[in-house]
Amino acid sequence: MKKQLLLISFSLLLIVKFSYAQNPPKVMQEFRAAWIASVANINWPSKPGLSTDAQQQEAIVLLDLLKSLNFNAAILQIRPQADALYKSDIEPWSYFLTGVQGKAPDPYYDPLEFWVEAAHDRGMELHVWLNPYRAHHLSGKEVGEKSVVKTNPSLVVKLKDGQYWMDPSLKGVQDLSTAVVKDIVKRYDIDGVHFDDYFYPYDSYNGGADFPDDSSWAAYQQGGGKLSRGDWRRESVNKFIERVYKEIKRDKKHVKFGLSPFGIWRPGYPESIEGYDQYDKLYADAKLWLNKGWIDYFTPQLYWKVNQYSQSFPVLLAWWQSENTKSRHLWPGMNISLGGDDKNADEVINQIMITRGITPASKGAVHWSIAGLVKHAVLRNGLLEGPYKNQAIVPSSAWLDDKKPAMPTASIFSNDKFIHINWDHPEKTDVFQWVVYFKYGNKWSYRVMNRKDVSLAVLAEITAANGGKSALAAYAVTAVDRTGNESEFKEYILN
Repeated sequence: MKKQLLLISFSLLLIVKFSYAQNPPKVMQEFRAAWIASVANINWPSKPGLSTDAQQQEAIVLLDLLKSLNFNAAILQIRPQADALYKSDIEPWSYFLTGVQGKAPDPYYDPLEFWVEAAHDRGMELHVWLNPYRAHHLSGKEVGEKSVVKTNPSLVVKLKDGQYWMDPSLKGVQDLSTAVVKDIVKRYDIDGVHFDDYFYPYDSYNGGADFPDDSSWAAYQQGGGKLSRGDWRRESVNKFIERVYKEIKRDKKHVKFGLSPFGIWRPGYPESIEGYDQYDKLYADAKLWLNKGWIDYFTPQLYWKVNQYSQSFPVLLAWWQSENTKSRHLWPGMNISLGGDDKNADEVINQIMITRGITPASKGAVHWSIAGLVKHAVLRNGLLEGPYKNQAIVPSSAWLDDKKPAMPTASIFSNDKFIHINWDHPEKTDVFQWVVYFKYGNKWSYRVMNRKDVSLAVLAEITAANGGKSALAAYAVTAVDRTGNESEFKEYILN
């Protein structure tokens, strides 16, 4: 079906026809994220006790960097040690934010509210990264009076390296961490909740000794428990992971739950793989969580090179993909430092391209960490000239919602050398991004626009490669919702 419109603007008469294209152009879909760590002030803020203005300026610099590199998500650590880099009535303000645990920013602001708004204004998702069990990190200085270590010591054990850890088997621990997640999901307009690889702690944190949970293990046995100690620990984590997923979906279905476990499930899976056994040491049955679909995206930390035989990046990624029986997003964690020596970026770029080949239905990667992007110009240039040359939207999550949003209405007017493409939508609050398509000759291009944008100026004519000129031939505008669904494509053809 085609209709013809007369649009009169200034001195130019534009005759526009529209049609529903049979084979419309497609915006790139790929998750491109970086971790931003707050523990030990690794990434943000750069040190405890910065002024509010300095904290906000640092945040903007990092988000602007990601936007300039065509990233579309940031994963911000907001609970590094049972504390909060946001306003919480459950846990104290973080030492890593203000330099004093329990002390709010002064002048007051809510950092998470600031980050969410700033990320969304740049067309990026903001995922909150929480450590579910760590109670006190060595870099957190002295244990504060409001720390769970002192307010609820029955939930906590001390490790030989000086850290404190909550006992994952305890109902009180599971209740506390679940309550924290629910509180954040309910009060903030976040796009995802993210856990990393810290479940039961690495044994090196306890001098190689077993996790000190004798009392809770004895209570389990006295209550008639029949599982082995390892299975009991894994079952405690399994129940928690499933519970968190269900609680998130009960409050806000569109908020994604992501997990970033250690990259190896068990040595020998697949055959050539050697290394740390997270199943036996961290009591994390990450394969089960993926098999069960208790996550929306899965980000195993594949921090090894392509040609590292015993921990090969593509071998491990292909194995995890074979276990992705529920077809969830598989967006591997990549170690930016492998290609960030300011000599070349080949390793990281090769891994991105391999990922596109192994998981073509839902491409994506999460980069550890944003510090590598800040430091290494060669890596930044390599990404921007290569795999991240064009913008991308986050792949849709059909199991959460597969309903396309309504189409925007679009119009144009001409002003000197530019044609301004304008759009509107009956339900703007449901739109997260816009994709503006424009065609010169036979070639389509696009721009991903932010939720508050209402117009884009494009050249009326461009100089083609052969030295001739090509006038704008057609345009289109689509809406993208919170789960990545894109509206129908309606092409406006200029005569």
